[in-house]
Amino acid sequence: MPEPTRRRTVLRAAAVGAAAAAGASAGTQPAAAGPLPSEAVPGTPVTPVTPDIVLDPRDPRYAALAARGYNRRFTGRPRRIHLPTTTGQVVHAVQEAVRRGEHVVARGGGHCFEDFVDNDGVRVIVDLSRMTAVRYDDARKAFMVEAGSSLGAAYRALFVGWGVTLPAGWCPEVGVGGHVPGGGYGTLCRLHGLSVDRLYAVEVVVVDRAGRARAVIATGDENDPNRDLWWAHTGGGAGSFGIVTRFWFRDLPEPPASVLSFRVEWPWKGLGRDEFTRLVGNYGTWTEHNSAAGAHGTRLYSELVLFREMAGNHLLVGQVADTGQAARRLLDDLLTALGRGVGAQPFVQTHTLSWLTAASVIGSPDDPGPLYRLAVKSAYAKRGLTRAQIHTVHHHLTRTDYDYPAGIVSLNTYGGRVNAVPTDATAVAHRDSVLKLMFLTGWEGAADDERHRGFLRELYRDVYADTGGVPARTGAFINYADADLADPRHNTSGTPWHVLYHGAHYPALQRAKDRWDPRNVFHHRLSVRPTGH
Repeated sequence: MPEPTRRRTVLRAAAVGAAAAAGASAGTQPAAAGPLPSEAVPGTPVTPVTPDIVLDPRDPRYAALAARGYNRRFTGRPRRIHLPTTTGQVVHAVQEAVRRGEHVVARGGGHCFEDFVDNDGVRVIVDLSRMTAVRYDDARKAFMVEAGSSLGAAYRALFVGWGVTLPAGWCPEVGVGGHVPGGGYGTLCRLHGLSVDRLYAVEVVVVDRAGRARAVIATGDENDPNRDLWWAHTGGGAGSFGIVTRFWFRDLPEPPASVLSFRVEWPWKGLGRDEFTRLVGNYGTWTEHNSAAGAHGTRLYSELVLFREMAGNHLLVGQVADTGQAARRLLDDLLTALGRGVGAQPFVQTHTLSWLTAASVIGSPDDPGPLYRLAVKSAYAKRGLTRAQIHTVHHHLTRTDYDYPAGIVSLNTYGGRVNAVPTDATAVAHRDSVLKLMFLTGWEGAADDERHRGFLRELYRDVYADTGGVPARTGAFINYADADLADPRHNTSGTPWHVLYHGAHYPALQRAKDRWDPRNVFHHRLSVRPTGH
């Protein structure tokens, strides 16, 4: 049985009827991979060598590319879709859009939960899916990954070529271009930190005040005059400053040779509110005690996925970055902790997999792909959920006035090396949490949008009832984009959406916005606003 992925968990949560139940750094010098195509002087315009592929609605390929977004709630009809293979072609596409006064956006993997790409206001999509190169750059002494690469493809290339990996997300289909600027985390981040903690440089196509598109390379070097542009992409989110075409990473860690993958199910039957409260409370306590940087427990990553009662079971999925008795002892320690006072016996499956296999699983053959309308919300947690919050979750997962099996609350382990990085080192504002929470539901028909979104809104509002219906004390994750946080009907906390996502870093992100995108060419509903907006 292949290792479960978050994408398959999402699909399970989104399905209807029965289907709803359904770190050491690289120590050797990598071999050179040949010269990289790059500008003679960083920051100068780039002339495309050959035209990119440009599709309009008359092209038979257009429909497939226009509908490549994962969330079926949103569709767009752009005038043009560009499919570049070089940074120069991206510059050309952006320049043409600026000349025509058209809203231009980039698409990486297409997994955004909001309508940042797929909406009626977007006229030009720069689809980066053909920019997938992964190389070692001798000049910069860093690994270059083009922004159109998927995480899975990047993992394979880095591991096969040099025996290293990027600590990033669990879903191999997700695109690097959108994932990394939001801070990107995954199964190895408790051991090795976030992907942005290894980011050395970015190449970004920006537009200056005169309307000139150009490519700029910005590094984390203290004396780099473009350093603020690099910093903005270490957690400020995608789509606010320009179009990223390439990333460079240094000091990438070696992954474990093998991992212990696990899947654990608790049946809802026989799990009353008291037992449910103990299970979720025990998980929070375990994470509090096993999330210090360097602690052995950070070798274990897990997601406790709490389903609606109609779905039949709760699910714990994850992996231990180790094998043999040490891995099994760590998993057993977690399962013993979770079982205290619960009574219900879980069904446990484990598999020892090579790390590359575990990182590359796409999904089962019957994975239906992007067929669902999805809504998501998020939060960080510095401790486990309170008893009152757990009771609230239990109420919404068991309420009978909402007769639909989909809807989950997923508690994902966090912390470790993530929290060992100084808060001001990157734009990621949240460096003090032990859990990251995802609230998600999915459905099929547009006529049911408000019903299902209403359920999720009520669940989230009630969990954070004492802070205005949002996690005002702990913040939210920009890569789980949720436009409700910017809506005063759903956020009554007095804490603006940008503080929830970016904390005290938002003014610095605004200064970077003023400098690098003074015309606000690159924008969406949760993009960084220019100063004064």
